[in-house]
Order: sequence, then structure tokens, then C-alpha cells
Amino acid sequence: MKECNATRRPQMSFLKMDMTQMEFPDASFQVVLDKGTLDAVLTDEEEKTLQQVDRMLAEVGRVLQVGGRYLCISLAQAHILKKAVGHFSREGWMVRVHQVANSQDQVLEAEPQFSLPVFAFIMTKFRPVPGSALQIFELCAQEQRKPVRLESAERLAEAVQERQQYAWLCSQLRRKARLGSVSLDLCDGDTGEPRYTLHVVDSPTVKPSRDNHFAIFIIPQGRETEWLFGMDEGRKQLAASAGFRRLITVALHRGQQYESMDHIQAELSARVMELAPAGMPTQQQVPFLSVGGDIGVRTVQHQDCSPLSGDYVIEDVQGDDKRYFRRLIFLSNRNVVQSEARLLKDVSHKAQKKRKKDRKKQRPADAEDLPAAPGQSIDKSYLCCEHHKAMIAGLALLRNPELLLARPCYDVIMFDVDSKDPTLGMSCPPPAFVEQSFLQKVKSILTPEGVFILNLVCRDLGLKDSVLAGLKAVFPLLYVRRIEGEVNEILFCQLHPEQKLATPELLETAQALERTLRKPGRGWDDTYVLSDMLKTVKIV
Repeated sequence: MKECNATRRPQMSFLKMDMTQMEFPDASFQVVLDKGTLDAVLTDEEEKTLQQVDRMLAEVGRVLQVGGRYLCISLAQAHILKKAVGHFSREGWMVRVHQVANSQDQVLEAEPQFSLPVFAFIMTKFRPVPGSALQIFELCAQEQRKPVRLESAERLAEAVQERQQYAWLCSQLRRKARLGSVSLDLCDGDTGEPRYTLHVVDSPTVKPSRDNHFAIFIIPQGRETEWLFGMDEGRKQLAASAGFRRLITVALHRGQQYESMDHIQAELSARVMELAPAGMPTQQQVPFLSVGGDIGVRTVQHQDCSPLSGDYVIEDVQGDDKRYFRRLIFLSNRNVVQSEARLLKDVSHKAQKKRKKDRKKQRPADAEDLPAAPGQSIDKSYLCCEHHKAMIAGLALLRNPELLLARPCYDVIMFDVDSKDPTLGMSCPPPAFVEQSFLQKVKSILTPEGVFILNLVCRDLGLKDSVLAGLKAVFPLLYVRRIEGEVNEILFCQLHPEQKLATPELLETAQALERTLRKPGRGWDDTYVLSDMLKTVKIV
């Protein structure tokens, strides 16, 4: 080494000594640089090995000045990180872990040479303070502008492991396609909070060409719950229609601020390239796609915590038809809309004055582009779910829809209640709602010609057969209407088999029901037709 550096570094000394018993005086250096030595020595957690590492790290602390740094380059295997962080935090040092950034050329290699990320441990020696229990843990990932403070050594280890898992995933995606369902969160570099959720979708049937290797699809805010974006099958359909070998869908998190589509593209460009498929040209331009070219609108109106369902949020979002919807979301299942109402278009004071001025023309104010506002009225005729529309269509089984509006009896009983027990194979309704004793009570308050309508969501086929058998024991006439693309099944239950309606007759009664409900002065959602909801109804 002396010969190799004699010309370029004549003042540099190369000394050979025992790292567990160095010959330097105390506080000799401001920096100790370790390039892989700790990894080479700490090969296992045997007592002899740990004792040797303790002596090595104690020597590092002895020869460093207060304020000096031990900079260790490591792969940060779990046992190595645990030992280094534990040792120096107990000594009262500040512990910071940096992930070493890859170059862009390494990111785009068709066959990456090494899939594990490299880390730099930076341990800063503080002057001992008697009685102080202060411990400082920080992580600085390669895309972060400043370190993130973590509350414990355990949380630091978890964060490092997350970076390692992400690097491994990127290497796998780089080497091969069709890894199955792959999703990951990208977090805010300053706060560590999730900012983007990415789903990687490969389409092996797409014929490769120069321009169809890879694309990014930005889901507008508020639309991540739609089937096309929120379900695996929907995303596969989206990817196939887009015509790319690999499509990454990007959902934007509530609670985060996004300036524009251009800003999101700039923020994601470097990161998503790590997820590109093998064989993509290094200079290939990656297209960013979306619906309508904007990032959507989401306004949180209220958020709180329920003792039954946990954290929840009520938010206004803009749909693809520019109408606004108010939604209830339980954050434990943030891609599922628990309840949704459509907001009526607001008419501003200025628009009302204009309407008075133009009274002779009888022209209503145009409020197409006015945003949703707190206190707006709700469209009571709107039904957000297909299974709710199917439940309403089942009222056609009453034969005489006028009775529905003429008498305050129980001609119809509807259940759409979800279960809070995730261990069951049936998420709607709770088991108590289909027990025989309860069904008998339902029967006792239902008119002879009435209909009991139940939303059933059951993935356990054996359990579903048992539920259907229990229902038929109480309600011999049972119709079922399955909801396409969902697990939901709407059951229409009646007491007398002789009331059975053939499909043509059922569609006629549905048309009569709609005529009744559409009478002047009654609100009605004209986005669907009742008779269409019953075309696929079958008798069980």
C-alpha cells in the first residue's frame, strides 16, 4: 500500500496492528472509517465473536475525540445492526444510519450485480452526562433531504429492514415479471408517513415493442376505491387496456398535499425507475397516464375515532362526472367506501341574484363547476352501490307497488349490516342476523305478501350453503341476484312459494314500481333502471 500511494499520498501512513488493542493514544482521531470490517468480524452471534467485537468497538470509542464519528460501511444484516446500534446507544452516542444511494446506471442495469443495499453507520461520540438516558436514532434514506428521527432502536431496525426488502423486491422485478400481486408504500421523506401506494401489474400477453415496456398510472384522489383501481382484477383489466408490459398504478394518500400532476411526476420519476421491467432501454421515456389529466379533488370534512370501528374520515371527492360525493371511510380498510352520498349542486348567492334578474327567461343558474361546500344538501334519491340498487329493485316482488307508499306496515324488511369480526368467512350480515330465532321474528312482523331483502357477503362456501338452507326453512321462496365483480349477493325472501314470479312478469312489476316512484314531487336517481337490475335474478 505504501508503494501504491507513495507518489499521490506521500504523507499517508499505513500501519498494521490489532484492532482490538490499538497502539494510538486516547482521543487521537476525529473520524474512524470502517469499510466492511465489522461485517467481516461479526459473522455470527457466538459468545467468543461478540466479545471480540466488543473489544473492537471499545477501541473505536477510546481513540475518538468527543464529537468524533465512527463511520462504518455495512450491509446492515439484522445481527450486525443490532450489535452496533445497541453498543453505541448504551454509550450515549448519537446513532444515524444512511442508505448509500445507487447511481442511475446501476438502477437501469438489466441484470443488477448486487441486490442488497449498502448502508453507512455514523456514530457520533457525545460527552458522557451522568444520569442521562438520552438516546438518538436517525435514518436517512437515499431519497430523503434530511434524517428522520426514530423513537427506538427497534424502530430503526424495522426501517432498515423495510429498505432491504424494497431493494430485494426491485431486484426481483428487474429480473423477472409475473411475481403475483405486488404493492408497496412510498413514504414522505421528512415525516415517514405513507404518501403513495403503488401496485405493480404485469401483462404477459402484451406483445413487446420499443415503446410499450413501462408506464405509470396516477389515480385521481378519491377514485382509488373504484373497482378498476382498487381491486386486483380491475387493475389487471386497466393494464391490459393500457397496452403496456408493466403498469404501475399510483394512489395518492389522504392527509398529504399534492401540487399538480407535473409535481407528482417529478417526485416519482427517479423512484419508479427502480421498478422498471428487464429489457427496457436506458434512455426510454416513461409515460405518466391518468383519467382526465388532473389529480382529482379530495376535501376532508371531519375525522375522528370510533370505539367500534377505529379511526375514520368523512371526505368530499369529485367523481368522473364532475359531481361531488361525501364518503365515510374507515381507515382500517381505507380502500372501501362504507357509505356514500351524492351532493346536490350548490347555487351561489350571485347565481341566485342573476336568476331573479332573468326571471322572465326562466333560466336556472348554472352551477356545474361550483365545488362542494360544507352544509350542502344531500341527494336523497341516490344509491351508491349496485347491491343497494338491486335491493330496491326487489320491491317489485310486492306485485302492487302502490301498497308500499299507502300503508305504514312492514311490507319490506331490509338488512345490510356488516360484521366487525374479520375471522368469519361471512362479512355481511353478522351471524346473529341469520339465526333461526331471529329469522322467525322477522317472519312474524312481515306481511303475507311482503319481502325480506338481505345483502349476503360470504366467501366460505360451506357457510353460505348453511345460511341459504336456514333462510329457506323460514322463507320457502328465495330469489338471488349476484352483483358482477363483487362478492355481494342480494337475497329476496318471501313466505309463499305460490307467489313465484317468472322473469317477464318480474320485469313488468319492476317497470310498474319505477313508474310509481318517479311520480312528480318525489326524488329519483335516473342513472339506473330498476328492471335492468332484475334480469339476472334466479330462484334458489
